[in-house]
Amino acid sequence: MAEGKNGSGTADTSRAPAPVQAQVLGQYIRDLSFENPNIDKLLGGPGDNPNIQLEVNVDAKAVDAKQGVYESAINFRAQATSKIGTIYDLEVVYAGMFRLQGIPEQALEPFLLVNCPSILFPFLRRILADITREGGFPPLLLDPIDFGGLYLRRQQEQAAAAGGKAKA
Repeated sequence: MAEGKNGSGTADTSRAPAPVQAQVLGQYIRDLSFENPNIDKLLGGPGDNPNIQLEVNVDAKAVDAKQGVYESAINFRAQATSKIGTIYDLEVVYAGMFRLQGIPEQALEPFLLVNCPSILFPFLRRILADITREGGFPPLLLDPIDFGGLYLRRQQEQAAAAGGKAKA
């Protein structure tokens, strides 16, 4: 890429965008619940294979927009059931505080809802495995999550909802 020259013959860098910087300020469990309501029935034997339903949502908010500080959170829920009822119900909100600089306004939301959760996910995955194992069950080992696909689906749902409201 060629650099522009100003009148004095030196390189003109005044138009160069600021470099994008993302710093993880901290990671934490904001909310955690693990319920094992039928343990007395489960101790009798291994039982049948459980049906596990997973739900993943991401959310983000500005904490101090002037300083570029944002929180991104993964809301995760897993419910394992079988013929005897609920085996366990696990809910976790795992969040991170990020300082973001040099990100264009139009790229901020996708960065907070795709890139930040991608950074947090390996830590959440380990926590979920530990909690289910400590609850007396095989560890819940999740495959990687496509946060970009989740974001696009969310955008499509919002566009469809907005289109449906416009027709009503």
